Amino acid sequence: MLQQLINGISLGAIYALIALGYTMIYGVLRFINFAHGDVFMIGAYVGYFAATSWLARFFPIGTVESTVLVFFLAMAICAALGAIIEFLAYRPLRSRPKLTVLITAIGVSLFLEYSGQLVFSANPRGFPAIIMNRAVVHTKTLTIDTVEIVVILLSLVLMFLLRVIVMRTKIGTAMRAVSYNQQAASLMGINISKVITFTFLIGSALAGAGGVLYGTEYPSIEPLMGILPGLKAFVAAVLGGIGSIPGAALGGLIIGLVETFVSGTAASTYRDAIAFAILIAILVFKPSGLLGKREIEKV
Repeated sequence: MLQQLINGISLGAIYALIALGYTMIYGVLRFINFAHGDVFMIGAYVGYFAATSWLARFFPIGTVESTVLVFFLAMAICAALGAIIEFLAYRPLRSRPKLTVLITAIGVSLFLEYSGQLVFSANPRGFPAIIMNRAVVHTKTLTIDTVEIVVILLSLVLMFLLRVIVMRTKIGTAMRAVSYNQQAASLMGINISKVITFTFLIGSALAGAGGVLYGTEYPSIEPLMGILPGLKAFVAAVLGGIGSIPGAALGGLIIGLVETFVSGTAASTYRDAIAFAILIAILVFKPSGLLGKREIEKV
């Protein structure tokens, strides 16, 4: 039971990082960026190539320096990719109906997936051990290794930094203002385009970090790897309350725990279906999510 709890927290932390990107973008733009899961996939591949190419010549794999550089490169490139996607695909459609933007997001997602198959090939690749894995706690019923500790701690640090940025900085205040009322924020002199671009930068950087952590925890990556984790992270964002940053973190944790405990039972074949069952239940019984607020839309 305790082993399943640790595994669930580790997996839930990764889902939470991805879910934060969904909820931040929805909070500012009021649409779901379905290409977000594929940015997560790109982050895993950036980490893979950084760790297996030129970086390994200067910093041996498994050292603190190489690990920090792998995460930095993955987050930086994914942040840039997120900003490019926003500028090329979403910015020209801001005044268009939300359905148009949603269809575009699906198109961007498919473009990244099939481009990944073309560039990286469809064959799975083994993710390098960028973190030296050794058992910190090892008993008959419980094993906690360094990878799980790093995944959980790094996820907590990134979520804390995001909280600081959103609540304690000028750009964070602007993000909250735009989320609350975009027109009023514009009238107050806030650069809406700058805020939206920054939101994509931060959300995509978190997805990139999540991709590296996922590759470290489950060391096999392929171009379609972002589909299921991306959908489960979306479910986590809805469960916690889409638009709520603490809600996304809580939802990711819950989905990770539920999936892990289901995997350890006779119903393990339903581990992927359980997330979507939760989505249906939350939409039926509490559409605003656990920490979300009900919004009244005027027509």
